[in-house]
Amino acid sequence: MPRIKLIIAYDGSGFEGYQIQPKGRTVQGELEQALSVIHKGTAVRVHASGRTDAGVHASGQVVHFDTPLGIPDNRWAMALNTRLPGAIRILSAETVPDGFHARFSATGKTYRYIWHLSDVISPFRRYFTTPSLGVTPDVARMEAGARHLIGTHDFTSFCSAKTDVEDKVRTIESIRFERQGEELHMVISGSGFLYNMVRIIAGTLWMCGKGELDPEDIPGILAAKDRSQAGKTAQAQGLYLENVHYGG
Repeated sequence: MPRIKLIIAYDGSGFEGYQIQPKGRTVQGELEQALSVIHKGTAVRVHASGRTDAGVHASGQVVHFDTPLGIPDNRWAMALNTRLPGAIRILSAETVPDGFHARFSATGKTYRYIWHLSDVISPFRRYFTTPSLGVTPDVARMEAGARHLIGTHDFTSFCSAKTDVEDKVRTIESIRFERQGEELHMVISGSGFLYNMVRIIAGTLWMCGKGELDPEDIPGILAAKDRSQAGKTAQAQGLYLENVHYGG
């Protein structure tokens, strides 16, 4: 049975996250509903590279599903997009080997976090950036703090206390900051990320930028393996899953 890999984008502001929930509208639920229509009422399970929380966006989420249908790769996007809400778009589709898995074959991910630095946020960006609340951060201090996070570490201090994963060692390959008009973007790439890890890193580095935390305190926060030592979890609407990496 053919296995199809999709790259999808979505505006997460109107969803209770990616993963199907007992109540509420989800990205996965909308995808599976559209696939069910195409498959004449037969349920089709979609597997993603990972879940995103309510309000979090994606410009490069990856999912896969198996299908008995012989629809050509170049027709899947149109077939699904005509049945999906405008907040979800299929960007590309391709047939992949049976051994491919959107989650378990991934070798890394890239996320983008966006702060809006203007005192007045355009109403068209209010669900897609996090307000700075009048703060102009010292980006050099944020970069100094970020340097301590590069490499392989135990990120217990930088994940939700609710995380049920035993092994909290992850590798961050890069963190960079980009000023784009009235916005500050943090782009972070790594082998994988724990629950809320990117948002906690963003919140902690924001504290460095505001002068509330010394960048040289970051190694001690890592060593403490204590969530209470790191900064607040940054708001969901500023976060985007930008790319999922596969291969070497």
